[in-house]
Amino acid sequence: MSEQAARFDGKEFCRRLTLSPGVYRMLAVDGSVLYVGKALSLRKRVSSYFTNSPREPRINAMIAQIAGIEITVTRTEAEALLLENQLIKSLRPRYNILLRDDKSYPYIFISNPGKEAARVRFHRGPRREVGRYFGPYPGVLAVRETLNLVHKLFRLRQCEDSVYRNRTRPCLQHQIKRCSAPCVGLISAEDYQRDVRDTEWFLDGRSDALVGVYAEQMHAAAERLDFEEAARLRDMVAAIRRVQAKQFVDGEQVDMDVLACVVEQGRACVLMLSFRDGMNKGTRSYFPKLNGAEDVGEVLAAFVTQHYLDHTPPSEVILDSDIPDRELIQQVLGDQAGRKVQLKIQVRSERARYLDLARRNAQIALHSELASVASQRARLESLQELLDLDQAPQRMECFDISHTQGEATVASCVVFDAEGAVRNQYRRFNISGITPGDDYAAMQQALTRRFKRALEDGVLPDVLFIDGGKGQLEQARLVMEALAIQGVLLVGVAKGEERRAGHEALVFTDGRVLRPGPDALGLHLVQQIRDEAHRFAITGHRGRRSKTRDRSRLEDIEGIGSKRRAALLKHFGGLQGLKAAGVQEIARVEGINAALAQRIYDALHGTGEAT
Repeated sequence: MSEQAARFDGKEFCRRLTLSPGVYRMLAVDGSVLYVGKALSLRKRVSSYFTNSPREPRINAMIAQIAGIEITVTRTEAEALLLENQLIKSLRPRYNILLRDDKSYPYIFISNPGKEAARVRFHRGPRREVGRYFGPYPGVLAVRETLNLVHKLFRLRQCEDSVYRNRTRPCLQHQIKRCSAPCVGLISAEDYQRDVRDTEWFLDGRSDALVGVYAEQMHAAAERLDFEEAARLRDMVAAIRRVQAKQFVDGEQVDMDVLACVVEQGRACVLMLSFRDGMNKGTRSYFPKLNGAEDVGEVLAAFVTQHYLDHTPPSEVILDSDIPDRELIQQVLGDQAGRKVQLKIQVRSERARYLDLARRNAQIALHSELASVASQRARLESLQELLDLDQAPQRMECFDISHTQGEATVASCVVFDAEGAVRNQYRRFNISGITPGDDYAAMQQALTRRFKRALEDGVLPDVLFIDGGKGQLEQARLVMEALAIQGVLLVGVAKGEERRAGHEALVFTDGRVLRPGPDALGLHLVQQIRDEAHRFAITGHRGRRSKTRDRSRLEDIEGIGSKRRAALLKHFGGLQGLKAAGVQEIARVEGINAALAQRIYDALHGTGEAT
């Protein structure tokens, strides 16, 4: 226990606390946040940490480090729950249960649904674009299957905007009856907007209402002797009914998630089995970071709060264990969703069978994860022995350089911890101001930029791998020496004889060279880290090179100034749209005549010289 932590008098602090609801933050000596919690009464909740009641080891370890406590008073406990969730996600305290920040949830996205010719497509990543997002779905397969149904039923366009704006005739998707070809006016704006609305209803789970509308329209079409339209609507009703007939829960059209949690050997798995509109959308496994927690109910409560406050919950969430503050969380989720949300712990019949299925799958997923963790731990321990370290490295970084004959040089930095890749901390560096092709100068620039930042934030790796031999490693040593950074082990990863995998040499700054051989588990981990750095560098280089080449081609064309370049890019929605256009389409842009359009086309397609 530190001297400052020992001086903190928790009991005295609590005497001055308010009885109001709010959020408390436990602080360490260095000001970092140890734990964030909510309370109906701040005084009662915080004072419970400083009684003599028995506590689990994780809480005792946390209390021993408390050097201060900050509080935020809220109007209600519901507000405290929302604020607690926001602070846990932003601060990532050491002793809270943390759901990994995963931006890879798949969605279905309809762009600009209020406008003509909205596009429906798969989406993954930040939700910045204007439109409607449906999901998240438990996996990519569920999204693909749903999109396949949407394209068959409602025939919305799938193509990029740049392609859509430049179509002069229907594409193959129209010919196979998966698009109504709004690009060339084969469907009116009103009818297309109706199909967009129907798609939203379908994705919202309002299939019954949709079938009712279609049935009425079918009868009306038959009465006015429009049998072709009546047959089309009949087929739509039949198709939706066939979809509804698949995988229903007790014959109901429910929106429901089934959650099961298993905790073993300091690891947890939360498995989600999802149903939307009564259809089984599959499962997804989550592995929260426990930070010492062992109680299943506590883990489930953290998952439900952190997951569903970011993603709209279904009307029913079935839990395999009760959770603290279940009624409060249920109320807050309902308020957020704008409808009733039920968190159920006692279910029967079909729901009980699905809960049992989720439990068994959670057990299998956790055992698989534990086996993977055991393999990672074995490789890490082997690397510790290989590098002669006092303890296993907790943070490893690797740098690599990629370019094509000196063009568009990019350096990559990838990060691994004891559990594997930490992708949200990967970095790329666009290299400039060096002699093209000078890998040493590129490595020095990238390392200098990375470790100047480390002087400010204090984040340093235990081991720094450099993809290359003695020359590249010497650049790393010089940078560390110039910045007076110590305590980082520098290791060069040189290619083996005939560049064969498994025969790499590990080069050290003191001149030592190790060749562990293809059977060394520690070398397997080094290979994985080096290959990931190589992949990340090449991806960045290719993107930069393509962007640079396209821009330079357009800028080097005689007769294209800044105004005409801006007009072209605006008209075609970017370089990709311009490259997809023909000469006649380019000539339609204001200020572009036929001769200039031909020069632009030739320059972008390599069929002529840009002068």
